[in-house]
Amino acid sequence: MEITFSGRDHNCTIEVEPNTTLRQALVLAKILPSTVIVSYEEKILPHSTVLNSDVHLLVTTVSSGG
Repeated sequence: MEITFSGRDHNCTIEVEPNTTLRQALVLAKILPSTVIVSYEEKILPHSTVLNSDVHLLVTTVSSGG
């Protein structure tokens, strides 16, 4: 199945197996999970979310530091 990530800093589509977690998909897309928030239809998804169909997800980079 296809997972598409898009956002200011990320724009890619990857192929994953059903029952892949969002965290696993982020790693496969070479996106560091601890640096982003992922949302679908304006709802933030936990990185433990299991993906079971093609989906387009919004990736928001979280800035931190001083």
